[in-house]
Amino acid sequence: MSASARSESDMSRPPFILASASAVRAELLSGAGISFEAKDSRVDEDALKERFAGSNSDDDTDALALELASAKALAVAAANGDALVLGADQILSCNGRRYDKPKSMAEARANLSAFRGHPHILHSGLALAAKGEVVWRHNARATLTMRDFSDAFLDAYLAEAGEKVMKSVGCYQLEGPGVQLFEKIDGDYFTILGLPLLPLLDELRKRGLVTA
Repeated sequence: MSASARSESDMSRPPFILASASAVRAELLSGAGISFEAKDSRVDEDALKERFAGSNSDDDTDALALELASAKALAVAAANGDALVLGADQILSCNGRRYDKPKSMAEARANLSAFRGHPHILHSGLALAAKGEVVWRHNARATLTMRDFSDAFLDAYLAEAGEKVMKSVGCYQLEGPGVQLFEKIDGDYFTILGLPLLPLLDELRKRGLVTA
């Protein structure tokens, strides 16, 4: 998919590819004025997560997010010549457990019940790969605390948000009714959305892909 037409000046630069099917990440890059293509890496995430199953520490979860981001970037870079490829991943941890995107509304309800009244951490990892190697990596965290909402509120929230909750590891979108779940948020907004944009833009400037 071509997210933004490349200008004549862009043609002298290596292609920039987002190794993700995430509409949110694509929208963030497009909004920042970045020219790129998006390609799904089709990496086996479960196999990589299994390697980290023995420890759920925050540092190990950061490392897992970086490994997943790197694997996605390398997989797409291997088939795309001189392109610079961005891989990204986000993992949620709460009370010593890692969570994936829910596969059903019942699972989403169970996850939100576990999150309420507690802080959880969103671990975001970024990696840039080119010519078979990772050339840059970045970790970021955001901590979000859900208020201790009632079962009635939870049911009403799920009814309003619908199946969109299954598109997010935390079962919410802050730009929608999901913001009502929270009492406190500590962290960068872009990190919460799964793409720590400011450090990425800084690195792209250094590489000449963004005007300094």
